[in-house]
Amino acid sequence: MQEKSITFENSSPLCLSNVPTNPVSRLAPTPSGFLHLGNAVNFLVTWAIVRSRNGRLHLRIDDMDGIRFRPDVLEDIFASLDWLGLDWDTGPTGPDDFYQNFSLHKKKEYYRDRLQALDKADKTRQNTFVCRCSRASIKKVSPNGLYPGTCRHAGLAFEPGRHAVRLRVDNDSCIQVNTQRIDLFNTFGDFVLWRKDDQPSYHLASLLEDEDGGINFIVRGQDLLLSTAAQIYLAQCFGFFSFPACRFIHHGLVLGDNGEKLSKSRGAYALKDLRQSGGSFAHAVKAAARVLGIKHNTILTAQDLKQALNSRSDAF
Repeated sequence: MQEKSITFENSSPLCLSNVPTNPVSRLAPTPSGFLHLGNAVNFLVTWAIVRSRNGRLHLRIDDMDGIRFRPDVLEDIFASLDWLGLDWDTGPTGPDDFYQNFSLHKKKEYYRDRLQALDKADKTRQNTFVCRCSRASIKKVSPNGLYPGTCRHAGLAFEPGRHAVRLRVDNDSCIQVNTQRIDLFNTFGDFVLWRKDDQPSYHLASLLEDEDGGINFIVRGQDLLLSTAAQIYLAQCFGFFSFPACRFIHHGLVLGDNGEKLSKSRGAYALKDLRQSGGSFAHAVKAAARVLGIKHNTILTAQDLKQALNSRSDAF
């Protein structure tokens, strides 16, 4: 398979002054589709920063979406991380260890208990409400997909299969993410914490795992900036201290040939297909070097990336 060149939505190197002295971060793939080059760049950047600062790295595999979970994709996650030369300090060592000890799907009742305690975290307001609206019905009244608050005061009782549970976002909610101030009410709105299929949402599970794990540094794509703001808001509703103080870096997205965002599918950008065709991961490493603002002529491996970052006196 011919290796693809990598282009970015935003090619400006990351500012690393926001990295904490002792970073505790995570790699958080989901086993619903094969990892692609964009995932590889994100993982390489996270790994290189954490390792160059003698931090700790956790592997968290989010299998909460049981319908889309694929065992072959789970196996591919471990094969891809090994291929890229990445290691981690805590988390599953392989598929069997994951199934036995680290599956988030087994923690459903824990997430439910934490959700039920959410309204008790602030006695002055009701944080959550039950919503019957479908995506299609929201689109009819809100073309941008922003939830219009239809069920805020409906007083519904939750029924699996019929209802979701949403977090009430205050009208004047503005969240600071690094140097950006985000009007969460007008850009994200009341968002889902418990899905209609009776499962926790990504925002709820991810926040609780990050808070419980003491995560203080997260690298994400720029497309997740609003998600970061939403999770900070949710953490504040819970009364958490660790996650709102977490340091974030959002990098530009890796784009495909036509300038489109990469998706988790088979094809020219899938790590599985690159491996099986004898392709090299070097161009992903070089792309990560570009994101980090490192001269990438001699950067071929993850270790090269770490060493180059270590040698940059102005990196942190």
